[in-house]
Amino acid sequence: MKFVDEATIEVTAGKGGNGCVSFRREKFVPKGGPDGGDGGDGGSVFIEGDESLNTMIDYRYTRRFRAESGEAGRGRNCSGKAGSDLVLPVPLGTTVLDESSGEVLGDIRAAGERLLVAQGGFHGLGNTRYKSSINRAPRQSSPGSEGESRQLKLELKVLADVGLLGLPNAGKSTLIRAVSAATPKVADYPFTTLIPNLGVVKVDAYRSFVVADIPGLIEGASEGAGLGIRFLKHLTRNRVLLHLVDVAPLDGGDPGEAACAVVRELEAFSPTLARRPRWLVLNKTDLVDETLLSECRDRVVTALNWSGPVYTISAVAGRGTERLCGDLMTYLEAQQALFREDPEAAETEGLAQEQMQQEARDRIAALQAARAEARQTASAVSDAEDDDDVVVEYRH
Repeated sequence: MKFVDEATIEVTAGKGGNGCVSFRREKFVPKGGPDGGDGGDGGSVFIEGDESLNTMIDYRYTRRFRAESGEAGRGRNCSGKAGSDLVLPVPLGTTVLDESSGEVLGDIRAAGERLLVAQGGFHGLGNTRYKSSINRAPRQSSPGSEGESRQLKLELKVLADVGLLGLPNAGKSTLIRAVSAATPKVADYPFTTLIPNLGVVKVDAYRSFVVADIPGLIEGASEGAGLGIRFLKHLTRNRVLLHLVDVAPLDGGDPGEAACAVVRELEAFSPTLARRPRWLVLNKTDLVDETLLSECRDRVVTALNWSGPVYTISAVAGRGTERLCGDLMTYLEAQQALFREDPEAAETEGLAQEQMQQEARDRIAALQAARAEARQTASAVSDAEDDDDVVVEYRH
């Protein structure tokens, strides 16, 4: 299945049914009075979280959705049938935005969670509603109101506790294969990972967390190079980032400079995301001896001015991964306990996530605007060249 993490759709709620103008007609009852019923309410449009979905592929080709309209009222005080609500399922982790204003309407994080995105129209009133002591035969009714219509942008950000960050070939896919049941493609060439991959890491009975692997970053990713700019937004929901550094790069480059390049791209994309808790992990230690590993560790720590813990692992051999996963589980459980005991900390965490997501949206929007301007400039230059008059001189 193709991974689609964004979609733009148009939703329209149902129109309310019109009220009815009717009078009672019955044998031997010459003056029966008004009996026009009200119309039915129009159906509303809801967005609902569905844990069985993991992509927006269903909204790639079908873009317009309309809820059912309410039926008109009838005589004998019969009200019209209300229109059925329309429920659109989306993957967990979907942010719903108003396309025209950019307003965030809501965030779907739990299965069954619903968000009202278009209110159905209100029903019209029948002439029975207008009956009074001075107006015993009303001939007026009211029409049903139109339902709301909106252009929505759906953005999927995968829900994971831990995010893997690093250059291509840093060993992110190999690590997620080693510690979980996920089976992403692994090969010895850049950009093997083309879409985010999720894996569940089971540390012990009833103790597990979710890890996300995104395509590797390259120099200039924050300016649109490579695949990283498209998928960096998926890290905004992670509570801790694992920065993987290859201690034996194929090109013979400096691991310290490679680590700094990733940090620079992260800061350029979202300063708030760059301040996220980040752990340093040196991978592929099976390819170097202890002396080279110690030198590489010193270069990376010095280049990053790193003061936190440093983990050395070999994902392909499974060396050091058990300790790393155990420490991650302990950290995540401590964070959960803190959020339960301190509501302000949980609120601060939510605000930080919103800020990261907004910075990500702003960055992506700026890049898209720059690309559109470049295409427009190139088109204008091409049109100008085509319009140049070509003078051909004939000599006899």
